[in-house]
Amino acid sequence: MAKKLQRSAPKKRSSAEGAPRAGGKPRRTRRVSPQIVNDFTIQLATLSSAGIPIVRALSILERQVKPGPFKNVVGELVEDVSSGTPLSEAMAKQDRVFDRLYSAMVRAGEAGGVLDAVLQRLATYRERVAEIKSKVIGAMIYPAVIIVVALSVVSAVIVFVIPKFQQIFDSFDVDLPPITDLLLNVSDFATNYWYVVFGTPVILFLLHGVFMRRGGAYRYRMHKLLLKLPLLGTILSQSLIAGFSRTFGTLLESGVPHLEALGIVRDTSGNEVMIEGVEAIRRTVREGEGIARPMEETGAFDELVCNMVDVGEQTGELDSMLVRVADAYERQVDRRIDAMFKVLEPAILIVIAAFVGFIVVALFMPLMTIMSTLNQP
Repeated sequence: MAKKLQRSAPKKRSSAEGAPRAGGKPRRTRRVSPQIVNDFTIQLATLSSAGIPIVRALSILERQVKPGPFKNVVGELVEDVSSGTPLSEAMAKQDRVFDRLYSAMVRAGEAGGVLDAVLQRLATYRERVAEIKSKVIGAMIYPAVIIVVALSVVSAVIVFVIPKFQQIFDSFDVDLPPITDLLLNVSDFATNYWYVVFGTPVILFLLHGVFMRRGGAYRYRMHKLLLKLPLLGTILSQSLIAGFSRTFGTLLESGVPHLEALGIVRDTSGNEVMIEGVEAIRRTVREGEGIARPMEETGAFDELVCNMVDVGEQTGELDSMLVRVADAYERQVDRRIDAMFKVLEPAILIVIAAFVGFIVVALFMPLMTIMSTLNQP
């Protein structure tokens, strides 16, 4: 077995590929696709539940992984675990692949002697989170793509087609209706100052990205604004509640202490409004109080969620109650996404038709005047 482990481990790694830093700090590796990590988790859980020792299971998975950054990561896990390092500590070193939630759940499973069960729970958790995240992102991308395509078509008409009509109108010297005059002025501005028209959105987008990365008040306001948007805001709010409930409940089921679990939930939330709310809950819990009351005071959670958490605390089944809340809200998110698509599709078509109708009317009203003038004897 020792010889096999030596052959499976890479002989030499550069610091960019995950070599350990001085002082035992986490190794820096290139990010790995979440789907690859999900597949690895499922396979590791299956091997562990079959009674295969963790070192042997990691060695088997290392041989199956395709060459690349993740193969190096698994190889380093094999090296660390075979030398006596707990799996949770070995994973914590690979913090760009296995996040804090991952390593905390593995550590709790090791402490409780139920690593196989925790890995199964972790695999299920990651699949559900990936599924709901994919649906929410899909709900945001679909209307965005339609709007971008529609704006591109309208921009092309304004820049390339309308100037041709303006030449026709100028040659006949006809009086133009107000809507036609407005359309021609817009086209003239877009043609002469195209760099302003196209550059301004790009600059605003880049500035938005810079301010969002820096965090602070701007990031908080933008996240709060997203939660207030019609249709989409409700979906995002419910998905955040579902994510909080599933993450917190899964951590508690795995044996992670409340304060540590809340800290992990806060760090993995991704929304400043939810982060602030969870931090407020964590401060209150640190003082020895329950969870339901501070949840209600934050305003980030529905009354139903707070009541269910209160019941879960009183019955001693907070973890299972949180998982039930997550299941219920994920189903609501699915239904609302379907409903949003049903509303957005005709709404977008109506807006596009209104734009097209405006352009057609604005262009053909002068043409009708020209035609009537030409037909006069």
